[in-house]
Amino acid sequence: MNPIISATELADELSGTRPPVLLDVRWQLGGPPGRPAYDAGHIPGAVYVDLDTELAGPPGAGGRHPLPDVAEFGAAMRRAGVRADSRVVTYDGGQGWAAARAWWLLRWAGHTDVRVLDGGLAAWRGELSTETPTPVAGDFTPEPGVLPLLDADGAAALARTGLLLDARAGERYRGEVEPIDPVGGHIPGAASAPTTENVDESGRFLPAEALAARFKALGATEAPEVGVYCGSGVSGAHEVLALEIAGIQAALYAGSWSDWSSDPSRPVAKGAARG
Repeated sequence: MNPIISATELADELSGTRPPVLLDVRWQLGGPPGRPAYDAGHIPGAVYVDLDTELAGPPGAGGRHPLPDVAEFGAAMRRAGVRADSRVVTYDGGQGWAAARAWWLLRWAGHTDVRVLDGGLAAWRGELSTETPTPVAGDFTPEPGVLPLLDADGAAALARTGLLLDARAGERYRGEVEPIDPVGGHIPGAASAPTTENVDESGRFLPAEALAARFKALGATEAPEVGVYCGSGVSGAHEVLALEIAGIQAALYAGSWSDWSSDPSRPVAKGAARG
């Protein structure tokens, strides 16, 4: 199944006999909260899902956006109307990171029909609504483990035996700047692969053929395993999604750099070389 859906396709499905469950996951690192934007206007029928409280656990051990408690995540999805047999479409303001985090969590937890609105709300050409829906409670029960997941040790090992991609901006990978975490740099052996290079100027994903060529040039085609990390497991989910569009399965290091850099005993590489 194609993990992304166009705005035109979404409009057709919403007017059909089996409309998808819509999750509005607007969030941006360092930006304003998503809820006021949702209240000001959202795709009709969409339910707001808060990334910080429903798609992540409390910051601390495990990073800035550790995986949420599985039971609490399941309860949040049921409140949003997600059923085991429902179609689900996630969207955000257009960056795609938060929507991809929701996509990844649902797929990791066993839901089989989840897609991301390509280009996010910015691509939507229909009317917006200010009404907050009250969906019928869903029955989705998470069964984690469907998608591969890495911890710090697993990421370090994969950087040696396979291909570990760093989805952050190149200057953070090189350690030139680090605006959030305790130290700059990257996991030794990881390759720089900024998430921003997976999309065009409108925020839509590049064609599958272009993404496949990009990841092949990085070594993903020949690698026995591929993994991804970012700052805190949000933009990394977007890169996992891009890899899936390209036909490549990848594991996510959910704790990412915020987890790795919290332990001063872990090695840090700097500069453009993988280290």
